[in-house]
Amino acid sequence: MTTPDLERWRLILGAPAAGCAGGLSGDAAARDAALDWLYGRDPDLERRGVRRGGAHGGREGGSGHSIVAAVDWLDDVHRLFPKETVERLERDAVERYEIHEIVTDPALLARVEPSQALLRAVLRTKHLMNPDVLAMARRIVEAVVRELTERLRVEVRRAFHGTRSRRPSNFRLARDFDFRGTIRANLAHYRPDERRLYIEHPKFLSRTRKRLENWQLILLVDQSGSMAGSVVHSAVTAACLWGLPGLKTHLVAFDTQVVDLTADVTDPVELLMRVQLGGGTDIARAVSYGAGLVDNPRRTILAVVTDFYEGGDEHALVRSVRELCQQGTHVLGLAALDEDAEPDYDRRMAQRWADAGAHVGAMTPGRLAAFVAERIGR
Repeated sequence: MTTPDLERWRLILGAPAAGCAGGLSGDAAARDAALDWLYGRDPDLERRGVRRGGAHGGREGGSGHSIVAAVDWLDDVHRLFPKETVERLERDAVERYEIHEIVTDPALLARVEPSQALLRAVLRTKHLMNPDVLAMARRIVEAVVRELTERLRVEVRRAFHGTRSRRPSNFRLARDFDFRGTIRANLAHYRPDERRLYIEHPKFLSRTRKRLENWQLILLVDQSGSMAGSVVHSAVTAACLWGLPGLKTHLVAFDTQVVDLTADVTDPVELLMRVQLGGGTDIARAVSYGAGLVDNPRRTILAVVTDFYEGGDEHALVRSVRELCQQGTHVLGLAALDEDAEPDYDRRMAQRWADAGAHVGAMTPGRLAAFVAERIGR
């Protein structure tokens, strides 16, 4: 192996590989020290009896951390690693090891690169910040929300633009061309010798825009700590949906209390700064509140973004979901609403929702928009 290959394996395997891969120097040693400062605090190392290497050789894993401050560490990783790796290191620092000073220290906030992981950290720790630090943290919120909004608005508009019914139309627009219907209607004009189909009667589909005016989307969002990513994407998705003509959108956050945030839905930054992550969860109370917002059950989608861990009355919750479904409301239980859509949820309760008639799953915001568009377009 070449020296660069050995250095990479040494960085991957850590200090125990020093005997085989050799020592490190220069930037490689600095990278090793930066990684050890973060991952050397993993309690699993102590359980396995792994000695910490790098800048801390000779100390047992978990016995302490480098005197390097978080601000110096952050400067080092930005200098030593590519952007994708920096984002992963920052995410692990705030989410896995809860190094909160990264988002509560003004010096660090001035250097940090806005990312969704840091936005979630800000939402979890903003109650620890004084007004000056909170104003700096708002920069992270604004930057990430702006990037998400630009991307999700395209996905939402794409889902709704061109929502079509299966009914024929006399208006001949290229975007409404019915490819399959046209083929079926003109099969008699197929010329086998030329292997061509001559179209005499093109078919087109009608749009469903008029029906949009009778529909509601009610988003109930669990603001418990584990749902931080879904809270962010729910706020941005609601803001994108708000601008669609004829679709009445509500956004409600809940824990043991219910807070209607619909008045702030056009400003997702301000909305997120109001969210209080953590606390208990009373899904039954939130669903009951959402049921009270329904104008026309058969023209309403009630989406509950939650991990399904109910801290309130489980029987009342399932009964409310069943009653809504029986009335014709499209009840959607989402275990995750973010770009990863990787849920961690109470499967037993989710199954009870499904048995009561609800649609249960995990979705990206774009898929939720497609789901809404599909229901409206029927």
